[in-house]
Amino acid sequence: MEIRDAVEADAERLADLADFPPDVMRNLVHDRTVRVATEGEDETLGFVSYDAKRGTVHVTQLAGSAEACERLLDEPIAFAKRERMAVELLVPDGESTVESAVEATGFTHAGEGPRFEGRSTVRYRLEPGRAEQ
Repeated sequence: MEIRDAVEADAERLADLADFPPDVMRNLVHDRTVRVATEGEDETLGFVSYDAKRGTVHVTQLAGSAEACERLLDEPIAFAKRERMAVELLVPDGESTVESAVEATGFTHAGEGPRFEGRSTVRYRLEPGRAEQ
């Protein structure tokens, strides 16, 4: 499995994984840090997008296989550790693959999140950069 920066040409495959229109995914590639897990030239296994503000790295999208999600979460975690920031993400109810990956990488349940598109979410938090202060 290779982890690399997303490019605009990835939008169609990311849209399939995230169940969003390709135009939305093109904008995501331009507006956020987006990393993609691939195998070979044609198989996209997952992706993560994130940005940082007010002392926290916010994972805005995470999709793919459990193994890909775990590997992809290493990206925002490493950034947060270098910058001494926390990492937060919301997992919509029913996304057990993502939830398993989030818990396997050390995130802890931090309460209920807001409703998104009619679905309730769970907030997860990890503070890898705070331990060294």
